Amino acid sequence: MNFAKIFFFVVSCFLALAAVSAAPEPRWKPLRKLEKLGQRVRDGVIKVGPAVSVISDAQGVLKQG
Repeated sequence: MNFAKIFFFVVSCFLALAAVSAAPEPRWKPLRKLEKLGQRVRDGVIKVGPAVSVISDAQGVLKQG
C-alpha cells in the first residue's frame, strides 16, 4: 500500500514537472540584434578588404615613383 502511494506521488510529481513549460521568449531580443550588427560589420570588412589592398598597393607605387 505504501509503495503504491509513493509510486503515485513520484509519477504525479514527474508529470507536473514535465507539463511546465519554460518562460516565453521576449519579443525584444537585444543579443540577436547585437549579433546581426556584428555580422554586418564583419561582412562589410570582408567586402572592403580587396579595395583596401588596392589602395595600399597604389600608395606604395606612388611612394616609390
